Amino acid sequence: MQTSPAFGQADLTNCERELIHLAGSVQPHGLLLVLQEPALTVLQASANVEQLLGITARALLSQPVQRLGGDIERGVRRMAAQGRLAEPEALRCRVEVRGRACEFEGSLHRIHGDVLLVEIEPVNPAGGIETVDLPSGQLLALVGESVKRISTASSIGTLADALVKGCRDMLGYDRVMVYKFDPDGHGKIIAESRDPRLESLLGHHYPASDIPQRARELYLRTRLRVLADVHYEASPLVPQRLPHTGEELDMSLCYLRSMSPLHLQYLKNMGVTATLVVSLVREGRLWGLIACHHYTARNLRFAVRAATDLLAEVVSTRIAAIENYAYAQVAIQVRRLEQRLVEATSTEGDWRLALFRNPRTLLQPLDATGAALFHEGEILTAGETATTAELRELMRWIDAQPNDGLFSCASVERANPDLESLTPSTSGVVAVKLSATQPDYLMWFRKEQLLTVTWAGDPSKPVVDNDPLKLSPRRSFAAWSEIVRGTALPWSATELALARAFGAALIDIVVQVNAVRLLIAEHQLAQIRTTVSNSNEPVLIADAKGRALFANRCFLQLIQRADDEAKPLGDAADLFMQPERMRKILCDLTEDRHPWRGEVSLDLGAGQSLPAALRAEPVPARDGSVLGFFLIFTDLSDSRRAAEARRRLEQSLSQVVQDQSASRTTEAGVAEPGDVIGAILSNASLAAMDIADGNMGATVVPLLEELEASTRRATELYSRVKAFSS
Repeated sequence: MQTSPAFGQADLTNCERELIHLAGSVQPHGLLLVLQEPALTVLQASANVEQLLGITARALLSQPVQRLGGDIERGVRRMAAQGRLAEPEALRCRVEVRGRACEFEGSLHRIHGDVLLVEIEPVNPAGGIETVDLPSGQLLALVGESVKRISTASSIGTLADALVKGCRDMLGYDRVMVYKFDPDGHGKIIAESRDPRLESLLGHHYPASDIPQRARELYLRTRLRVLADVHYEASPLVPQRLPHTGEELDMSLCYLRSMSPLHLQYLKNMGVTATLVVSLVREGRLWGLIACHHYTARNLRFAVRAATDLLAEVVSTRIAAIENYAYAQVAIQVRRLEQRLVEATSTEGDWRLALFRNPRTLLQPLDATGAALFHEGEILTAGETATTAELRELMRWIDAQPNDGLFSCASVERANPDLESLTPSTSGVVAVKLSATQPDYLMWFRKEQLLTVTWAGDPSKPVVDNDPLKLSPRRSFAAWSEIVRGTALPWSATELALARAFGAALIDIVVQVNAVRLLIAEHQLAQIRTTVSNSNEPVLIADAKGRALFANRCFLQLIQRADDEAKPLGDAADLFMQPERMRKILCDLTEDRHPWRGEVSLDLGAGQSLPAALRAEPVPARDGSVLGFFLIFTDLSDSRRAAEARRRLEQSLSQVVQDQSASRTTEAGVAEPGDVIGAILSNASLAAMDIADGNMGATVVPLLEELEASTRRATELYSRVKAFSS
């Protein structure tokens, strides 16, 4: 079980859990009084009341605050009656100091329901700490000028630059920085205004551990904190614990609260003497900090602090506006892209090329270094990406992860060590799914965040031991570098929201594009359907499973079905007298991919069949599979009837020959020459061959029958000629 070290007892291994809100002491330029309501008796007092007020802390205990004279009691009672005082409220009062009324300013807040914490410091301190005190007119003018610059900033960068300049002009600190947090809590200095003699810290990164979680929570509750002199000697509370509960005093909202010795040592190692830290809050979260450093002791009057707090509040509002404006701009870009993709589909037939025609439009909104579209088995890329094989592996892994249509990761290597090779170009990924049924994705990538930072000392020798005396920005950067190795810059909540919106818009675009493609396809299909339907050849189209999809009018007439019976044809094999044979034919077509030709019998129902010649061909898909089959039929009924008619004709002619031969036989049994009959029969045979070979379909049978009748009549006429000429 991990225990939290008491204030001042933490080292570098457990500072994350240090109880900094239970400091038990204050900075000595102000004092703390803990009062019990309703009598406003003093429960605790900081030991420095003796230096600041001329009375010992022990002498004040259990005494009413009225003992201090002046109007402090009246001011406290008036404010205590106004509300809950859950947050510190400004207090200005007079207190008797060695017989003279002196001005004090500070704040008041309530804890535990009936305990008031009063923090005050002298308006005109006698010590040597420089205090920034600007005339009201000058202060308001500086604030107004800064607000104007802040309000016109169109990007986070220009906003941060305007902020550090305004704060330095107003406060006079040697260095003013804007420190921004990423989603993992690591920090980066994104803007800086400094004395030219100082080394720049702009662009430096720091690990999340530099600011423990408890400190971050307190930054949200107490938006502004001043350290007047890093070399101060803390003034302890007297007594150390609340006398009526025995608990340590919760000083979370005390602006005078002592700071962690580790933090003070860090500042001392940097040579910093005084600091001001102001929170920048966005949607209830710590977005960043205004951090001011000075190299001599420095304090601020309450009006100046309030002005600085005001600027931070305006900046927080402007951050929200800029980030939301950026989102709106992306939405506009998406709408423009949508129009381009729809137009590209109608003119070029493919929306994907339009998506990647201008890679900057795709990459810039998410600050990505690469992107890839996985669609219908193909991959299109922009910027720096991994190889196609690696991208397919990444897609398969992402597709197997549980998500709600959006997947993000700052370190693919850590999440899946098998994908370590992607780190240089594809360390971070955010992916939006574009289809509920297919592994179609749009992905953005970020490279590994390897940075080169120039330090005054040798950055190759960072200090990594647990000695607080060796704390430095260089050590923090070394720790940060180790933490982020193998990772990309994390995706912010805004960027993930943009990715989701972009993906949703693209899904809508794909629907629109497919709608356009469907209209085009429907138009083309209608034309093709009409052409095939009006064909004089019977055609049947079946899918890869052998289901009949379409039959033209000629085929329906062939199998004696009406046009409105085309849809429920069902299994194509069931249209044949031998369905199992037809299924095997289609199965063989799927395997060998070669056309099949042969004769089949179509089932006309009621036990009737129709002979037909069949040409069946498979239709391959792009991936090598079979989309389906088309079957073209030739009705063999007429051919069969023609063959039968020709057979009958040949039999008839043969019979004629026999009859004529018998009639020409003489009494002596010698046959007469039959030149005429032979010529008639020879003519008939040649005519039969020409008619049958002409393949005129249904007309062949009646022609052959007519030829048979004509030949018989000719032989009869020959008999008459012969009979009447003898």
